[in-house]
Amino acid sequence: MAKRVLTTESGAPVADNQNSATAGVGGPILLQDQHLLEKLARFNRERIPERVVHARGSGAYGYFEVTDDVTGFTRADFLSEIGKRTETFIRFSTVADSLGGADAVRDPRGFALKFYTNEGNYDLVGNNTPVFFIKDPIKFPDFIHSQKRDPFTGKQEPDNVWDFWGHSPEATHQVTWLMGDRGIPASYRHMNGYGSHTYQWTNAEGEAFFVKYHFKTNQGVRSLSAEQAAGLVGKDANSHQTDLLQAIERGVNPSWTLHVQVMPAAEAAEYRFNPFDLTKVWPHADYPLQRVGRLVLDRNPDNVFAEVEQAAFSPNNFVPGIGPSPDKMLQGRLFAYADAHRYRLGVNHTQLPVNAPKAAEADNYGRDGLHATRYGSRHDKNYEPNSYAGPAQTDAALAAPLAIHGWTGTHEAPAHAKDDDFFQAGELFRLMSEEEKGRLVANIAGGLSQVTRDDVIEKNLAHFHAADTDYGKRVEEAVRALRED
Repeated sequence: MAKRVLTTESGAPVADNQNSATAGVGGPILLQDQHLLEKLARFNRERIPERVVHARGSGAYGYFEVTDDVTGFTRADFLSEIGKRTETFIRFSTVADSLGGADAVRDPRGFALKFYTNEGNYDLVGNNTPVFFIKDPIKFPDFIHSQKRDPFTGKQEPDNVWDFWGHSPEATHQVTWLMGDRGIPASYRHMNGYGSHTYQWTNAEGEAFFVKYHFKTNQGVRSLSAEQAAGLVGKDANSHQTDLLQAIERGVNPSWTLHVQVMPAAEAAEYRFNPFDLTKVWPHADYPLQRVGRLVLDRNPDNVFAEVEQAAFSPNNFVPGIGPSPDKMLQGRLFAYADAHRYRLGVNHTQLPVNAPKAAEADNYGRDGLHATRYGSRHDKNYEPNSYAGPAQTDAALAAPLAIHGWTGTHEAPAHAKDDDFFQAGELFRLMSEEEKGRLVANIAGGLSQVTRDDVIEKNLAHFHAADTDYGKRVEEAVRALRED
């Protein structure tokens, strides 16, 4: 077999990759050593800005296979027939920590999925929890600032974390999830995934439905206690990455079953609470889970940087038959996600292999910008409309229109008959066993007892009391005991 030749970026052969060019033996290095300068310059630029949130992640390729007929709800082609398979790429992640953080920490997990459909890429972004801490995107930067490193101390501060939650009663439901037994998944394979937001499906007849996505792990849900997680972090900070990589390499391909909850659009306005509130779930008794298909992961990326770090998911990447809802957090993310990728990766990040359509072709008038690789032929125009057979609009909306009315302004979300920030948190607490309740209370008290201001502690205790009397009493007693030690 012929020996491979090391070359420079321009393809010229490298004579010596061990010694820099110098002015004589032992002399200073010469500026003319193009290979040395190229290597150092590239090395200086090998890192791109990390994600502000979801920075630490792992990814894998796979496929989605339809197992049940959902054509009555959506005309999305990749869901059009039983047995149809679509290539996918998924990125799992923690939320609050940096790229250098550990995997086995108490934090929500990102669950972002890209479907390479023949109608273009469809991106579904979610978490391993069906709810979130806030319901309006204008609070998102403040929420993240409160959870990340304090600008003065340089570390996460319990005062900041709990002060924000104390001022945000709608966070009580997600805090109960996070501090409970599922707050630290044993691995990415052993957790559920949720679209979390409410989305719109539209069928071939133009009928609109609102849906929520539930990916149920076929490996079974497994989680870690705080003590188990601390021990695992000390042994392997990359535990989730290790587990996912090795499982797929062994041929143990993880899978999830996708179910959806389906609400006819006409029922949304009169539902007992706001169905577009990201801090709430839809009870299964009202809208049962309906099976759609299965997601299987069967191939590891060849290069983590190129394929996982540069993977870009944007919830505004819809396909015909799927669209947004009035969910305010989703509406904010329709802009924020794509804009984050333009900042991190450049305006042409959609041309990177992991982000480019695979079963469809991008055909538009975008030509220029950093790292542009899609030029078209020399006869193609870069404006529209034109007289040269360029791509033209279809006049077919992807989804049904959303009805709006009223005055512009900074409104609170519309009130429904049973809107409440605490009821579902209490319902979740009451579903837990005594052992689960004990661990939940201990986890909350461990963090809340470190807060230095009594008024912040009292604000948070009031939320737990409002959710459930026993819940509040237990947390209050546990916090008091820890602060008296």
